[in-house]
Amino acid sequence: MARTPDITLYTWLTANGIKISIALEELSLPYRAVEVDISTNEQKEPWFLKINPNGRIPAITDGGQRVFESGSILLYLVDKYDPERSISYEPGTPEYYEQLGWLMFQMGGVGPMQGQANHFRMMASTYSEYGINRYMNETKRLYSVLNSRLESTPFLAGSKYTIADIANYAWIRYGPIALEIDLDEFPALKRWHDGIYNRRAVHRGLAVPRQVSEEQTAQRYRSMRQKMDARKLES
Repeated sequence: MARTPDITLYTWLTANGIKISIALEELSLPYRAVEVDISTNEQKEPWFLKINPNGRIPAITDGGQRVFESGSILLYLVDKYDPERSISYEPGTPEYYEQLGWLMFQMGGVGPMQGQANHFRMMASTYSEYGINRYMNETKRLYSVLNSRLESTPFLAGSKYTIADIANYAWIRYGPIALEIDLDEFPALKRWHDGIYNRRAVHRGLAVPRQVSEEQTAQRYRSMRQKMDARKLES
């Protein structure tokens, strides 16, 4: 007998955060969302460290089970709550390992590299042309890898939309908004991105833990880039 979900999602409006809300919405699972304000370092408070010792969002609890790290949460959700494999492949199949590979590609590649590009382009205390160029170029290289894959298949693991697509989409979504990466340079990636964006469950997931308009999001990042550009002029 399948267990009844008792899921609480601890999250914020970030690429890693929306991975989990999108997956929960795709699986039509009931859950409660708790906003963890990372701008005030709430994720470092003792109550949250009991859920994720690393002090990062997202994390979930499901009854007495805690799960942290976004890739682990995605695997947990489909292991426990996707028996029909609506957004996952059956463990042990060739497609499952393809799915796992592209999930790890995001966790070990796209996320860390684009995260560093975000830092140097918008958040560093001093302007670093080297840092910006290094991580922007690596982010675009990783986009080109995804683009090459998607030239020959509709989704990353094969013919079906899976958690591998959700994980990578969550970061690719912010490439144009935060870093002004033009997805027209990556036609297959853009086609894939636009198709995922049009899913109803994705729109619901993007509004967790609260609704923020596309323009509000764009303006926030625009302001951060302008502050960094001012630091360049001062240096």
